[in-house]
Amino acid sequence: MEGPMASISLAPAPAATAGCGSGSRFAHVQQAPEDPIYGVTNAFLKDPSPVKVNLGVGAYRTEEGKPLVLNVVRKAEEQLLADKSRNKEYLPISGITHFSRLSAQLILGSDCPAIAEKRIVTAQCLSGTGCLRVGGEFLAKHYSGPKIIYIPATTWTNHFRIFPNAGMEARTYRYYDPKTKGLDYEGMMEDLRAAPSGAVVLLHACAHNPTGVDPTREQWAEIQHLVRDEKQLLPFFDSAYQGFASGSLDADAWAVRQFVNDGGETLVAQSYAKNMGLYGERVGALSVIVKDPDVALRIESQVNLVIRPMYSSPPTFGAAIVCTILGNKALYEEWKVELKGMADRIISMRHQLFDALKARATPGTWDHIVNQIGMFTYSGLSKEQVEYMKTEYHIHMTSDGRISMAGLNTRTVPQLADAIHAAVLQFA
Repeated sequence: MEGPMASISLAPAPAATAGCGSGSRFAHVQQAPEDPIYGVTNAFLKDPSPVKVNLGVGAYRTEEGKPLVLNVVRKAEEQLLADKSRNKEYLPISGITHFSRLSAQLILGSDCPAIAEKRIVTAQCLSGTGCLRVGGEFLAKHYSGPKIIYIPATTWTNHFRIFPNAGMEARTYRYYDPKTKGLDYEGMMEDLRAAPSGAVVLLHACAHNPTGVDPTREQWAEIQHLVRDEKQLLPFFDSAYQGFASGSLDADAWAVRQFVNDGGETLVAQSYAKNMGLYGERVGALSVIVKDPDVALRIESQVNLVIRPMYSSPPTFGAAIVCTILGNKALYEEWKVELKGMADRIISMRHQLFDALKARATPGTWDHIVNQIGMFTYSGLSKEQVEYMKTEYHIHMTSDGRISMAGLNTRTVPQLADAIHAAVLQFA
């Protein structure tokens, strides 16, 4: 045979192997362990108690315990749906260009030198998880330093799956001190000083998950000196809670901006799940900040090569919501008010829980509840105490004692305080 079909074999397919139809070729596959977060939700759904409380899921709830769609998001959706010129065509591989520009300005500041000098590449990705996965694979393929990333020993558990699956070796550094229920600053610095020069270090931008423990600004300055000057580490920021922690977009981006504005190279993963409530829309942005605009152009091409075989291009609607809000001054200002309202309610829940435990004279020190910040409180409760609270009080939370403060309200605070008090006494 001649022509383009000449190299294609037309031989008959080999006969099926003996026994092929008698059992599954996947019979060897073992049951995977249940994801700890989704496991809490599944247990909550199966609990028939009318007073059950879910404090495991990392999603905001109203005072009535309901999911919240921000008013500003509804307005943006209405505008988008009213625009009959919109279509359902594929986006470019790196997403909506306007979205990427607005996202970079939000996290880095509109006056960021890296933006003005075109030393930044930003790609729309599938929320924070997608940003981390794409960034990790890009580093595994193209980073000239050690393909090692240092992750806080106490962190969002998915970090330990994302980066090895992307091709990076994951190591840990100390972060949380269970004795003080605060930052193990000395341990953190010691471990990062022992890291190979040039390794990558994952840093939570604010509202550390799951501990709610952040470095002070003075500590951030020392961390920056170690990362940039002593060890030449490459910082990779995970920013999932900008504006959701303190109520201020600028305050929650402070650490990221300090690193980027010193002229060093940095990666940033940002998510709109929490601060716009776009959990299921899967909207995020990965930014790679480098020293040379020509390098940035080449990086953009390689990030696209990571994305293309992974999911081809991102979805449209969630990013269009973000563009509508960030690109309209009135909607942007309204969003900031709603965002601060969510942050303030979580802070209020912290104080109410602290006061309730104090009123009950619950043994132990509970100052960490009001000292920590963001969606979660790392309570210090043991696995046995958590299980007791689930069985006796129908309080559902992760076994490490993490409490989603966003899931609390004035009705459930007393129930949680009673449960904690009883669990502490039961396992004193």
